[in-house]
Amino acid sequence: MNAVARLLGGAIAIIGVAALGGCTEGVLDPKGPIASAERQILFNALGIMLAIVIPTILATLGVAAWFRASNRRARYLPDFEYSGRLEVLVWAIPAMTVILVGGVAWVGAHDLDPRKPIVSTTKPINIQVVSLDWKWLFIYPDAGIASVNQLTIPAGTPVNFELTSSGVMNSFFVPQLGSQIYTMAGMVTHLALQADRPGTYRGLSAQFSGNGFADMRFSVDVASAEDFTRWVDATRSAGPVLDQQAYAELVKPSHAVVPFTYGAVASNLFGGIVGSVMQPDAPSQLSHSTAQRTEK
Repeated sequence: MNAVARLLGGAIAIIGVAALGGCTEGVLDPKGPIASAERQILFNALGIMLAIVIPTILATLGVAAWFRASNRRARYLPDFEYSGRLEVLVWAIPAMTVILVGGVAWVGAHDLDPRKPIVSTTKPINIQVVSLDWKWLFIYPDAGIASVNQLTIPAGTPVNFELTSSGVMNSFFVPQLGSQIYTMAGMVTHLALQADRPGTYRGLSAQFSGNGFADMRFSVDVASAEDFTRWVDATRSAGPVLDQQAYAELVKPSHAVVPFTYGAVASNLFGGIVGSVMQPDAPSQLSHSTAQRTEK
């Protein structure tokens, strides 16, 4: 019996280690306050459900053991039909579970509203995100630069994202920073994130968008404040200009695009993208939209 228990314990330990081995670089390995809060919601919901599931499993095994054929002490009640106490127990437990799990989700949904600013003594930075076929464009409006498939942010600094799409709906997701959010053409969604420490994290599209979806990934390089400033200065001093013509070329579908940067960005380019349904061969439409918004 002891040998069986040891084997069972070893098997459980191996399964647990194997399961947790896939948690690195994911939602269970948070690197920012939003992702940490989301993981806590997940653990709270799991704990509430386990508080119901484990007693239910134990009760099932206990009932099966007690009412086995060889147990003469078990009462045989073939005419049993109804028990008010059992009905209350049967319905109260799942109702309580739904209320508790729903309450955790409701509170978390309000506390972690995607566009709710992160409280910090550090001034946030603004980044505009455009999902393209099949790549990501990141515009830094305050610095006047842009990058493709590479998101560089300073550690310990809140980041306010404005997101849109050049065409089909997509989904922006950095698992270790939290809060995936959709991008849609002609609309702007908002998201506030923060990375606590320097490192390189994985970003991806969580919404299937066609043939190049599998390669629609980007790296999130989190640098110190000094390194981020140096990166901005280096980017400004090199690279092409992202104007209407460059955007019209960039928006054309492409696969597995190697990250690169733009040293300058046309004024209100993001507003022009949001204000019109872009086509690869229509740079004039973007130019006209941008001019209108600039005049306003």
